[in-house]
Amino acid sequence: MSEARVGLVIEDDQDIRELVRVVLSQAGFDVHVASTGSAGVTSARELNPDVITLDLGLPDIDGFEVARQIRKSSDAYIIMLTARAEELDTLMGLEAGGDDYLTKPFRPRELRARVEAMMRRPRASSESKSVPEETDPEVSHNGLAVSAGSRTAVLNGKELKLTRTEFDLLLALLETGRIVRTKADLARRLRNEPYDVGSYVSDADERAVEVHMGNLRKKLGDSIQAPRWLETVRGVGYRLAPSSNS
Repeated sequence: MSEARVGLVIEDDQDIRELVRVVLSQAGFDVHVASTGSAGVTSARELNPDVITLDLGLPDIDGFEVARQIRKSSDAYIIMLTARAEELDTLMGLEAGGDDYLTKPFRPRELRARVEAMMRRPRASSESKSVPEETDPEVSHNGLAVSAGSRTAVLNGKELKLTRTEFDLLLALLETGRIVRTKADLARRLRNEPYDVGSYVSDADERAVEVHMGNLRKKLGDSIQAPRWLETVRGVGYRLAPSSNS
């Protein structure tokens, strides 16, 4: 029982809170709930959950600030739930540290599919960081050292604090180098799907990739005009910037 995956539902609407709790329970999670932002931040710190669903319209602290506070101590996947249709709200949620979002009303099956796709991706943890060095090859590019096994990215001797989504995007570009990855390719990577399967990717999914890439660029201190790591191919997607040794 101690090995059960932990889910945290931060939601003030009782009906939606119960719906999400049931969905996560059916997916095999040990589910905890919080009806306010402050209680959610405390629970995230104490429980170290694997997945958090977070309502943006909480009564005490808005979901954006809750996500920022949770990110100080947790690498949990955060799915933002919002009744607001405005794109700006969802983009702000992703910038605050969210990994994905769903707009209410949503289908329980879609929420479960999103969660299960996330859980197929590796999670940074104390266990993964203990991977022996000989089985955890390091990839370096222009002073940035990335280890897939321990899921760490080190720049100038300092480990970057990346969300799991940001790390996965960085790793995807390192794996393919100068080959351009479209936004749709990267969206499928975040779903743990082969990038060539041709499954549907919405405009919102591609926009989410743009926001995550922007967050990653900020943490790297990278320049759009003269990139060292993340090169934007206008109208297509992204690729790794040229090596400074070339």
